[in-house]
Amino acid sequence: MSCSSQNNFQFDAVKTSEISTHVKEVIRILGENVDREGLIKTPERVAKAYQFLMQGYDQDPEAILRSAIFEEDYRQMVIVKDIDFYSMCEHHLLPFFGKAHVAYIPNGRITGLSKVARVVEVFARRMQVQERMTTQIKDCIQRTLNPLGVMVVIEAQHLCMQMRGVQKQHSITTTSDFTGIFEQAKTREEFMNLVRGK
Repeated sequence: MSCSSQNNFQFDAVKTSEISTHVKEVIRILGENVDREGLIKTPERVAKAYQFLMQGYDQDPEAILRSAIFEEDYRQMVIVKDIDFYSMCEHHLLPFFGKAHVAYIPNGRITGLSKVARVVEVFARRMQVQERMTTQIKDCIQRTLNPLGVMVVIEAQHLCMQMRGVQKQHSITTTSDFTGIFEQAKTREEFMNLVRGK
């Protein structure tokens, strides 16, 4: 497999060629001149952009967490908030983006804080819906760390709503999912207060 590198990401030459061919045809069908100077390299650029944006399919989020697990007798809430992410809506292949807030209460094991952000990134770098992404992050942390509970809240803007469809420019979609001790309303409220800075 022949690869080229940009920003430490490896592009697959075969995928680049195949995707480029299809993108070129889409441009032609839409009525543009695919041989116009400004569009000649567009199919290749799009092919590489899609590979970068969808790299989560080739990454194992549980392995990321397992790479930095430490035994620690800490049983209070651990929160990583305001994790920026960018994803692609699977219905229109348009971006949605925002912030993820993730909390867990350890049960004898903790993980590196950056690993939580990387788990968010892995699931975001796929064709997604916000609801499924929220649950995938929660399930991954619960399975891998077996904590007393996990809670995930995602707040995002969807370009499929802002650029097309209802065209509501300032709408925010919020999703949440939780396990274990976060099923108690008091614990969820504590998490939300900490996320909001109260």
